[in-house]
Amino acid sequence: MYQALYRKWRPKTFADVIGQEHITETLRRQVAEGRTSHAYLFTGTRGTGKTTCAKILAKAVNCETPEAGDPCGRCPSCLGIDSGGFLDVLELDAASNNGVDQVRALRDEAVYSPANVKKRVYIVDEVHMLSTAAFNALLKILEEPPEHLMFILATTELHKVPATILSRCQRFSFRRIRPEDVARRLRYVAERERIDLRPDGAEILSRLADGALRDGLSLLDQCAAAGGTIDAAAVLDVLGLAGNLQTARLMELILNRDAQAALLLLDELYKGGKDLGAVLSELSTLTRDLLLQKTAPKGGAALLSGGFDAAVLDRLGQNVPAGRFLHLASTLQKASAELYASVNRRLDTELCLLRLCDESLSGDLTALEARVRRLEDSQSARTELAQRPPAAPPPPPRPAPPREAPQDPPPWDEPPLPEEPPEEPGQRVYDIPEETPTEAAQTPPPVPRTGSAASAKPPSAGAAPVKAPSAGWWRTLAENCKGRLPPMYRPFLGMCTGFLEDGLLTVCAPDELTLGRLDNDRVREAVSQEAEALTGGPVRLAFRAGEPPKTSPEENLKNLVAFGRQFDNIEIKE
Repeated sequence: MYQALYRKWRPKTFADVIGQEHITETLRRQVAEGRTSHAYLFTGTRGTGKTTCAKILAKAVNCETPEAGDPCGRCPSCLGIDSGGFLDVLELDAASNNGVDQVRALRDEAVYSPANVKKRVYIVDEVHMLSTAAFNALLKILEEPPEHLMFILATTELHKVPATILSRCQRFSFRRIRPEDVARRLRYVAERERIDLRPDGAEILSRLADGALRDGLSLLDQCAAAGGTIDAAAVLDVLGLAGNLQTARLMELILNRDAQAALLLLDELYKGGKDLGAVLSELSTLTRDLLLQKTAPKGGAALLSGGFDAAVLDRLGQNVPAGRFLHLASTLQKASAELYASVNRRLDTELCLLRLCDESLSGDLTALEARVRRLEDSQSARTELAQRPPAAPPPPPRPAPPREAPQDPPPWDEPPLPEEPPEEPGQRVYDIPEETPTEAAQTPPPVPRTGSAASAKPPSAGAAPVKAPSAGWWRTLAENCKGRLPPMYRPFLGMCTGFLEDGLLTVCAPDELTLGRLDNDRVREAVSQEAEALTGGPVRLAFRAGEPPKTSPEENLKNLVAFGRQFDNIEIKE
């Protein structure tokens, strides 16, 4: 009778276990030194050797002639445990015996001494399936077991085991088996079974096993049933993974931003009966493999799904940044989650393909990033083109024949007009509005500026006091100063009022904040120079906070008339 490969080649000793050396060495040492525990808890994913190590440990503690902690496999105890004839070593499935009654029966039976071996061993697989009452019934015997009793619990979901059970067991965590270890074991089994397994076929099978040696042996058994050489193409064909080639072709079109060809290929897959959700799932798996290969080219081989060979991944991932794969992965994950509640699955899948081909259609920061990247790429291309060595100079032009008679040059050949001289420092930033004829007549012409207000000498004792030139002079002075000052000072100066008396110009600010902004050397210099230009003589300057002195009605009338003459639509009659 034919026996499956994973059963036929199940390890018989600790040395045969692949990829779990951190556990097998500890268990072997405990058996050799006689320091075994009464309860063990084996955790890990499927196919990593939990139940296998439990059976080897059960044989090792009952072996009559152990060899450095390993069972000999030849004594009556080892042979009886392997054949299943000894009821003292019992393997239970907690998924079908999860009730409290089954656990109570097991507890009542465990107190009896073994009949054929030294220790009674109970291997409880998938122990997390036990009910709460069953765990409570098991707790007491785990806490105070007889000397001849040993429990070995195995589970794939450790978080479902109560903490009271965990605290009474020695826990061993089984890790996933590396693809290279799985491939080496597959080649060893294939050589013993006379199966023509090629290295590329063993590599794909080891990745498809996903860290479980039992799955790898089952896949090898399935491929060997088809006969012939087992290489990468045969594995994809037998296991029904030939559609991955179409997925790789679709990914290639997406990376090349060929939206039209991608939609046509999706239509072919749809007409061929391909599920749209499966298409997005396969694209997501391929994107994950490409992203892992891009970010972890050396240590990420063990994380790959195994559905695509290294040549395809290298070809698709060439010259594609990791950020592009991140965008593809997030878009595919979002589309896959929304597809099951969609009204039109085909339309949503096509929209997803369009967003994958062109990031600018996403409408988020990814679209902006894609546009910036394109601009940077175009700028880099122009810079590279500019840095190329210049081409050979063209041949010199032939001399033109002499003209028969001098002619006037055309107007476009006339020499250009001389440029205006640049502005000197200290001049106005912008032009001041032209004064009306009436105001210009009242305002005396400015005098040349010879220095700053700080260097101006005070008027002599015999000099006549300087007075305000005309009504509205402060507004003119403030406008002139605004042209000399930065924008940060202009609004504060417009909030002030100034009056001139006995050669002293007093600028009144409405509050202390405005005074603090204007009372500095830069503003003082501009106001002093403009005041000297308007009055025609030296002026002293002072800043203070508060209201200006009240003016007479006649003065207010003059200021109002001067203000109205600035507008063309106001007619002043005296």
